[in-house]
Amino acid sequence: MTMTPTVPGLFTLVLHSHLPWFAHHGTWPVGEELLYQAWGNSYIPVVEELYRLADEGYRDVLSLGITPIVAAQLDDPYCLRGMHEWLANWQMRAAEAATFTAAATVDPASAHATGAIRAMGSREAVAAHWASKRFLARWSSGGSPVFRPLQDAGVIEMLGGPLAHPFQPLLPRTLRRFFLESGLADSELRKGTRPAGLWAPECAFTPGMEVDYQRAGVTHFMVDGPSLHGDTACGRPVGASDVVAFGRDLTVSYRVWSPKAGYPGHADYRDFHTYHHETGFKPARVTGRSVSPEHKSPYNPERAGARVDHDVADFVDTVLGRLRSETERCGRPAHVVAAFDTELFGHWWYEGPQWLGKVIRALHAAGVHVGSLATARAEGYVGAPVELDDCSWGSGKDWRVWEGPPVADIVELNQQICAELATALWEFLPGDATPVRPRDRYCDQIVREAALALQSDWAFLISKDTAADYARSRAYLHGHAMRELITARRHHWRGQESQLLSAWQAADGPFSQVDARLLRSAYDEED
Repeated sequence: MTMTPTVPGLFTLVLHSHLPWFAHHGTWPVGEELLYQAWGNSYIPVVEELYRLADEGYRDVLSLGITPIVAAQLDDPYCLRGMHEWLANWQMRAAEAATFTAAATVDPASAHATGAIRAMGSREAVAAHWASKRFLARWSSGGSPVFRPLQDAGVIEMLGGPLAHPFQPLLPRTLRRFFLESGLADSELRKGTRPAGLWAPECAFTPGMEVDYQRAGVTHFMVDGPSLHGDTACGRPVGASDVVAFGRDLTVSYRVWSPKAGYPGHADYRDFHTYHHETGFKPARVTGRSVSPEHKSPYNPERAGARVDHDVADFVDTVLGRLRSETERCGRPAHVVAAFDTELFGHWWYEGPQWLGKVIRALHAAGVHVGSLATARAEGYVGAPVELDDCSWGSGKDWRVWEGPPVADIVELNQQICAELATALWEFLPGDATPVRPRDRYCDQIVREAALALQSDWAFLISKDTAADYARSRAYLHGHAMRELITARRHHWRGQESQLLSAWQAADGPFSQVDARLLRSAYDEED
């Protein structure tokens, strides 16, 4: 759909899709269940909105990041089977909820009353049936065939990321470069095009990374607004490089979701935190922040739908106001970037996918020029160079979440893993000067386990005290796996090496293309 913008400037919506590697590592309350919830409640409905927009003629709708670790799970046969089973279980539970009878002591006006639970069950049955049909029609061969047509048609810009989502500033530079190159290559393998745009894990940056980015062919990446001191009206080349940093506009982004407020917390939306434990579903609307779960009102789809329309209009007004005020302040057409986790839409905010489709249409109708980060760079929404300091989009906008006192042991573990990985590859693999260097699948798995141990998620979950025990156990588990494989090879545990390799490959098998020889070559180059 081609519409002539009447408002100065450009608006960009950026979505970041990320979860750690959950496959084969627990189901509930933390593990594969979170993957399938995000898939069923966010990825499927968000993709359907994008395809509807595409069918209506919309192009250059948004920039969408799918981290390599998520892409690997969406393409993994084990996860595809697990998702199919999860969807069937969703339908079965919904059918049971539709005939549920609540205890006589339950307040008949509450969300846990028989009528409310049955109505919820009926809604869930419809949603589960729809999601199952869309999964079978579009996702049964994996996620890559789903996103690639949207990319190739110019509906979305796909953003890349480093392999396994590490906190890059805390990595040795050689390993950081290897993970970046491997992640971009993985995206190219799955989507057919190497990403030029990047969502860096946790929007984390340290000076010098712009050189790594330019070397890898990255032309633009995201940082949080405070990293640019709040001046996000245009992208900024970093240092002496041509790599442009785009900053998230917090004034606009926080209308949707902020540490304290945002649309999803309104009384009319479905309450994410209030469960009906007998069925496992969420029957209540938010009702009020101080209302206890047992006194929350039943969810009302009509009220929620009206609130969606209200919040769409409010967001469009906010974007219009921000574009105009920033354009006036800067004396040139301004760029406004709103950025969110994809999982917010549908998983955390039940009505989010509906809001997302409506807001794109409403922005166009209001005369707003909507385009991707790549479009912003191509159309010159770029200002003077900037020297970026250490930053992230975490608490304090610094690195405290990933290197603070609560995760001191994880920081030490990660440093040990990086050092031991380098030593092992130097020991086990021949250097570039060797005429024949056959691929070593054993060393490939050592690198894979190191990458999984170094995921930024583990420190985040510990610092935020969200599934801290699970996160700490996962970090140490992958560190143990790497060390067990190294020890077996070093001490020639013949017979056990192949068994260990098979066992760890079965549990931790993403990125089969990871080639340890390339990392050894990088170490050679550094030396």
